[in-house]
Amino acid sequence: MGKVKIISPEEAAGLLKDGDTFTTSGFVASCIPEALNKAVERRFLETGHPRDLTYVYASSQGNKDGSGGEHYAHKGLLKRFIAGHWATVPALGEMAMRNEIEGYNLSQGALCHLFRDIAAHKPGTITPVGLGTFIDPQNGGGKVNSITTEDLVERITIKGKDYLFYPAFPIQVAFLRGTCADENGNVTLEKEIASLEATSVAQAVKNSGGVVVVQVEEVVRAGSLDPRLVKIPGIYVDYVVVAGPEDHEQSIGCRYDPVLAGARRAPDAESASLPLSAKKIIGRRGALELRPDITVNLGVGAPEYVAAVAAEEGIGDRMTLTVESGPVGGIPKGGPQFGSSANADAILDQGYQFDFYDGGGLDQAYLGLAQCDQHGNINVSRFGPKIAGCGGFIDISQNTRKVFFCGTFTADGLKVRIQDGAVHIDQEGRSKKFLRQVEQVTFSGDMAVQNGQRVTYITERCVFHLEPDGLHLIEIAPGIDLQRDILDQMEFVPIIEYKDGVVPLMDPRIFQNAPMGLGRT
Repeated sequence: MGKVKIISPEEAAGLLKDGDTFTTSGFVASCIPEALNKAVERRFLETGHPRDLTYVYASSQGNKDGSGGEHYAHKGLLKRFIAGHWATVPALGEMAMRNEIEGYNLSQGALCHLFRDIAAHKPGTITPVGLGTFIDPQNGGGKVNSITTEDLVERITIKGKDYLFYPAFPIQVAFLRGTCADENGNVTLEKEIASLEATSVAQAVKNSGGVVVVQVEEVVRAGSLDPRLVKIPGIYVDYVVVAGPEDHEQSIGCRYDPVLAGARRAPDAESASLPLSAKKIIGRRGALELRPDITVNLGVGAPEYVAAVAAEEGIGDRMTLTVESGPVGGIPKGGPQFGSSANADAILDQGYQFDFYDGGGLDQAYLGLAQCDQHGNINVSRFGPKIAGCGGFIDISQNTRKVFFCGTFTADGLKVRIQDGAVHIDQEGRSKKFLRQVEQVTFSGDMAVQNGQRVTYITERCVFHLEPDGLHLIEIAPGIDLQRDILDQMEFVPIIEYKDGVVPLMDPRIFQNAPMGLGRT
């Protein structure tokens, strides 16, 4: 094996040619090769090149602050952008809304697997994930604006069953990130929060006849790396760039934390008691569904309160939490460190995590509730001109046996008070969440019914369950008026399940300041 060539970020940026398809590593604000991203941006601003690039990555790369993918948010630099999640790169979303770039929002899991299939020179990725959602060609094929016309997803039938097919395409350049490279180009990722799809991407680009560049923090002597830690072998690597610490933060704006890299275990922290709030009510109702020895995925926002309540009640060990980026076990982090977990039991490649999810390995998932309609469809991916993106939401929600969508009943200004064991709406939210029809289908209620999933919708004032004939209202919080606080705040009338002439009340323990005593049940 020959010695790998070490080049500058500027030399790496010069490897991109007009019209190339390229990819970068990252998950939210972690694992991002900032020195390389910055160098491409500088080159374009100074020379006008490279131009008309196709930029593709599986998950989310940015921090809403000009970092990560937002370095490429310049008119003319990109022709097309393909990603699983757009929320952390709003500048690219704004460009798409101005029809300055073609845009696609596709399943994060399918994109992870597509890299692997490109590497193997397979025709593409075949998956049922996304059927019935906005990714389905019958519902737009993941296109985000009017200038995006090419179909990147096809609907096919195999042995009488429908699937989505993502055709493979060559990728000319990859900008990845690792911790150490040896003189032969072997790269470890021991200080990263996860290995993500680094191996698959490097293989895909190398086998496409492309160029793989890896940003690292140091180069060490050949043969000095533990081969079990090498995630990108030198045979895949063309060039190495050594970055300064300012461009190689573990997560943007965060100091290196060995606990998140699995290099050290943090002592178990005592859980503080959370004050009663709308989100704690949601978390408590969700925690009532926890059973021993289950594997769970938690979304961000209100679903995170399920874990907080479980810890408070002393039943955190009933579930193993997972994150789509790869961690299994431990406590998932939020904010720019989302994708990492403290005290993880294992950190898998992202593609393997989605294999487990897509195959139905999760027992339960608690996900966000942004918009819901009379058919049980959920939208978390598109709101008017704002492209949030689906990320791994479709993979998780479509393939998990029990799915709980968690969120407040209305949004924008909602003020809730819990007093004397009852819920009081002091100020209603300006935006309704339960609509006649969602703006975009990120989760298909019809597909869930066909697949036999158990789907529950948890809010601070009531609970719904999905049945073949639509959404059933099955519980109401004490203090809530059915007409004023629920029906008047919806654009459709649910099927109301009465018992002895009234809607059953939610468990009264949820609304008390004292612990619920879940550890005794």
